[in-house]
Amino acid sequence: MDLEFIESHVLIIRIKLPSRIHQESSVDHPDKITTVLPKSLGESLLISTIIVSTLKKKKRSKYKMGDLRNWERKARRFIIVLLLWLNPRRPTEPPPPPPFPEPSFLGELTPPVMPPPQKPSIPFLFPETQSTVLPDPSRFFSPHLLSSPLPTSSFFQNFVLKNGDQPEYIHPYLIKSSSSALSICYPSRFTNSAFTYQSFNQDLIISGTQNTTEGTHGNHIVSSFRDLSVTLDLPFNLRFYLVRGSPFVTCDVNSPTALFISTIHAVLSITPNSALTKHVIRLNNNQTWLCYTSSPINLTHSSVSLLTSDRFCGIIRFALLPDSEPRYETILDRFSACYPTSGEAVFTQPFHLEYKWETKGWGDLLMLAHPLHLRLLSVDAGDATISEELKYRSIDGELVGVVGNSWVLKPNPISASWHSINGVNEGCFPEIVSALCKDVEGLILSPITTTSSYFYGKAIARAARLALIAEEVSYLEVIPAIRMFLRDSIEPWLDGNLNGNGFLYDPKWGGIVTKQGSLDSGADFGFGVFNDHHYHLGYFLYGIAVLAKIDPAWGRKYRPQAYSLMADFMTLGRGLNSRYTRLRSFDLWKLHSWAGGLTEFADGRNQESTSEAVNAYYSAALMGLSYGDTHLVAIGSTLAAMEIQSAQTWWHVREGESIYDDDFTRENRLVGVLWANKRDSALWFAPPEWKECRLGIQVLPLLPVTEFLFNDVGFTRELIKWTLPALGREGVTEAWKGFVYALEGMYDKYGALEKIRSLNGFDDGNSQSNLLWWIHSRGDWEEEGWVKGGGKSCWFGHYCH
Repeated sequence: MDLEFIESHVLIIRIKLPSRIHQESSVDHPDKITTVLPKSLGESLLISTIIVSTLKKKKRSKYKMGDLRNWERKARRFIIVLLLWLNPRRPTEPPPPPPFPEPSFLGELTPPVMPPPQKPSIPFLFPETQSTVLPDPSRFFSPHLLSSPLPTSSFFQNFVLKNGDQPEYIHPYLIKSSSSALSICYPSRFTNSAFTYQSFNQDLIISGTQNTTEGTHGNHIVSSFRDLSVTLDLPFNLRFYLVRGSPFVTCDVNSPTALFISTIHAVLSITPNSALTKHVIRLNNNQTWLCYTSSPINLTHSSVSLLTSDRFCGIIRFALLPDSEPRYETILDRFSACYPTSGEAVFTQPFHLEYKWETKGWGDLLMLAHPLHLRLLSVDAGDATISEELKYRSIDGELVGVVGNSWVLKPNPISASWHSINGVNEGCFPEIVSALCKDVEGLILSPITTTSSYFYGKAIARAARLALIAEEVSYLEVIPAIRMFLRDSIEPWLDGNLNGNGFLYDPKWGGIVTKQGSLDSGADFGFGVFNDHHYHLGYFLYGIAVLAKIDPAWGRKYRPQAYSLMADFMTLGRGLNSRYTRLRSFDLWKLHSWAGGLTEFADGRNQESTSEAVNAYYSAALMGLSYGDTHLVAIGSTLAAMEIQSAQTWWHVREGESIYDDDFTRENRLVGVLWANKRDSALWFAPPEWKECRLGIQVLPLLPVTEFLFNDVGFTRELIKWTLPALGREGVTEAWKGFVYALEGMYDKYGALEKIRSLNGFDDGNSQSNLLWWIHSRGDWEEEGWVKGGGKSCWFGHYCH
């Protein structure tokens, strides 16, 4: 570039500010703009040397237009910021936004929480790509399923990855399909202080052929799937209805077929009833299995470990008799004739989830409930009756019998609020404002440089938090700068012009991937193979929700892209009309999310950070608030509420509770990574002894909703007591200490405050402002000056909740 020419055609304006504003020296280069943001109340608001391009039109063509526009954009931005800060008038409340049509992917609540909406025309999709790292789904899914989006974090995912022969935990059994046979295992559990897992053994193997040598026959096929069930079709006329929580494994033999039932154990005896419709099979590992059939069958004890039959057509069911207890056998006999073929979960109203099963046969349906089901199960709705006489063991806690074709679950409601639940004492505003000014200064001086979708999303959400904190402490002067930072940071991802990465749409499975992830399965923490989608996109949604709140015009412009990001993991619809799979990450039977995507693991799906999962659904609810979409608010809040209660049930390890064995409970207050079939004390990135990391990953990002996640102060005390000794280890970073001190502030506000004031570093998604806001929103309602409900000022009050 000809700098002499440029400088001769650039008007450098030194703005003479009042004496209270300190002046900085001019810049040496026209693309450098020096600003100093306010450091505290009463100090300087802005110092600037603003460059305004006045290049002559005849010379402009000699230079790169991108560079010129970039300089002009910077100049305009700082002029606007300057004028706004010098004239900090509160904006008036805007008129309500026009109603938006409800997107087709959010249409399940019945009765609806909104009036019947108009359907949008064509939903926005990011540019299509052909990923080089995704597996081919056509090998295991029935052809009629391939034209619709497919699940990528489901309870049966192992059945459709690689050879499809890794087991999945379909309570109460581990199920494995391989070599034209289905193996059933009632697992035993191994536990020590570091982990607990369930061991797989082929207790029963059911096949239509005696030759089950690896590779000699075709694959199984997923012929249908729902929220609570998957149907596997195996060679030789076998169709298995695998329904979660059923004490029976049901097989429909749809054409006369000789059956082969084998085991890795020895069969001690087989005892039929007089009608030959029930057989009691006793094995030498102390297990007793019950076999029920819809018509008589002759089972022959052909060898030590093999039972065979004549040609049979009809329904055959297998159930483990827990502890070989005769009283359990009577219950299983009574309900053996009614079998479920599929099951789904329906959102009927906010904080209500209904299970419905399709059944055949006669009589009542018997299912099993895990501990969280039992807490949420409404005895006043549905037709469910708890039958505590029947119990199965499980890594998730004791499974208890429930009779009925439908259940209604009611999680504890939560509030999707922008600001703190308790508010902040006005006397604490100055300290927060001082930190806020420094943090906003950092935004302007340090734009986001990473191209990682995860870390970029965290940086966006961190900045968005500053805007909401500013609202809560009535310091709106910094919001224009935050708004511009958010616009400049988010738009490149939505417009598709970010250098080095971006969002794309994969039509093979039906979902968003990143440019980097479409070429490298390890990039963006595996986002390209559908790992961690709710984590990454949850951060983006938080930033978008806040920006749409403080800048409704921007929100309207980018609504299609925003809803496309949200739909990737929040879609409720299914089938040909959907562009994304139904609730990509959320497991409607376990009632929490899975972060693992299209990667085969022997222990099934996994999830590390429950707090980031909560953030995803909370952020979706906030986006609903910004857009006036009460349906989205309801779904997001409901999923967040269930995620919270699941975290408290399975990730938060309390002394005296019986879900986990004593060895594991004694040494742990948090699960590190929770797998479908395993609990690990280690993290993906840290060993078990790094307890500050184990705590922090279950807290970040620190938000108003965190108060619901850690609402048990007694447990929080135990958790901090367990964690604090780890802070003395060499190498512990300030970033992780911040989350420890934040939770400590729930019961020791002033002690934690002093520790936070001494920190000199923060997590890349956290800030000093955020930590001070958190501590100062812990308090006594009787203290003078307390402001309830999130502060006195809101940038656009109409959108506040």
